[in-house]
Amino acid sequence: MITAGHRLTQYAHGGGCACKIPPGELEAIVAGLIGPGSAGLLVGLDDGDDAAVVRIDGDTAVLSTADFFTPVVDDAYDFGRIAAANALSDVYAMGGRPVLAINLVGWPRDLLPTELLREVLRGGLDIATEAGCPVAGGHSIDDPEPKYGMAVTGLAHPDRLLRNDAARAGQAITLTKPLGVGVLNNRHKATGEVFEQAIASMVTLNREACAAALEAGLRAATDVTGFGLLGHLYKMARASGVTAVIDAAAVPYLDGARQALADGFVSGGTRRNLDWVRPNLESGVDEDELLLLADAQTSGGLLLAGEIATGGVVIGEFIPRRDAVIQVR
Repeated sequence: MITAGHRLTQYAHGGGCACKIPPGELEAIVAGLIGPGSAGLLVGLDDGDDAAVVRIDGDTAVLSTADFFTPVVDDAYDFGRIAAANALSDVYAMGGRPVLAINLVGWPRDLLPTELLREVLRGGLDIATEAGCPVAGGHSIDDPEPKYGMAVTGLAHPDRLLRNDAARAGQAITLTKPLGVGVLNNRHKATGEVFEQAIASMVTLNREACAAALEAGLRAATDVTGFGLLGHLYKMARASGVTAVIDAAAVPYLDGARQALADGFVSGGTRRNLDWVRPNLESGVDEDELLLLADAQTSGGLLLAGEIATGGVVIGEFIPRRDAVIQVR
């Protein structure tokens, strides 16, 4: 661990995917800014999916995505690993295989030593290498806050994409990683406590979950990141024209997540997530449970329409569209 006495989370106003522009605000910003389409564009901006997809030929589609954020942990190497796994996840969430990544860097040169940036980049390279994805350069700027991520290119078969608009009534809702990294990361930022279970979850690639989904013949997926389970599930159900029913008792959480919530370590991003989905939500659980379901995740798991053989927990089902887009029981 190389920190040189610096806690990276203290150099940013927020951390990880909780720093995303709120979903409702973002949708208002980009409304109507969809450029001219083409016959080869399979997935664009319409439903806010995880990556853009263009068909090259009958067997090949190219996926393109980018993701970066401020430090979610203090350790530079772990920050790089988490950011890389999070960026690669967008390709896996679309059913693709990452084939090329380039680094995206913002660094406060007058505040933090460049040795720490090297550790960030080393962490990102190690995760990309684990994914079998070369890292070939990138772009950097002198920035008041440290930021890191990747732009990733992937490949997929155009007829085997995982999309957020393809869920159907009668399918199970499957989650492939436990929730809770948001409240644990918020506690880490405030106190310096290290939660190895959260780090282990965030650096785990969604590669196996993607492979299991494709093997099972699934067609709908997204990954759970800054908009929380409720936010990403809302986008999927809305785009697919179905209602999602969640069994709150079935949702898995990391150790310590409930205590972190009880102790008040809830990010503003999490509260904004819940505010966004609340008009389309019917709930039979209390506010604390809803906050955990809306917890802003960083490098979370895949959210699948359908069941897989291993590595997933069924947390509900999709039903025909009702008045509410999400029901929590």
